Amino acid sequence: MHCCCAPCSSAILEWMLANDIQPTLYYCNPNIYPEEEYQIRKNEITRYAGKLGLDIIDDDYDHPAWLEYIKGTEHEPERGGRCLLCFKLRLLRTARKAAELGFEEFTTTLASSRWKSLDQINEAGRWAADLVSREADVTLMFNDRNWRKGGLQQRRNELLRENGFYNQLYCGCEFSFRTSTALPQDPCPQQ
Repeated sequence: MHCCCAPCSSAILEWMLANDIQPTLYYCNPNIYPEEEYQIRKNEITRYAGKLGLDIIDDDYDHPAWLEYIKGTEHEPERGGRCLLCFKLRLLRTARKAAELGFEEFTTTLASSRWKSLDQINEAGRWAADLVSREADVTLMFNDRNWRKGGLQQRRNELLRENGFYNQLYCGCEFSFRTSTALPQDPCPQQ
């Protein structure tokens, strides 16, 4: 499971464990800027994964490669072309890691935030699954579950308070930061 941050991951992980699903977490977020912010978020999800007894894999932090990938979309609004490209890059890396580890399915916590487009996330996830299935000659599926339903949004907010998670106020990239003050406040508004 691709994880963006501890607040967005918390209720999903609790639900998975309650349903006998033992996910391997993949922290792949080269969009986060500055690197100090990346480290804070990584430390929070790592702390929570440890509390739950889950394995977490940290992808390499390569913000310059992310900037190159989204080049030309820097001025796009939230939910615009930049976000779709960002999701594609992160979920492609997640799909490749899933195939490498022999998994048949992957998902993302990005789908837990009401501030991100589920259509974009699902498009990126299906695209990544299809590409990696062809590349690696495997069958890999993207689980496009809507993690906002079934009380998970409310539970996420409760877990945020119970665990004292760091409460970021923008998705992570420097381009979303410029608009974060215009958005309604949410425990994890852009992830």
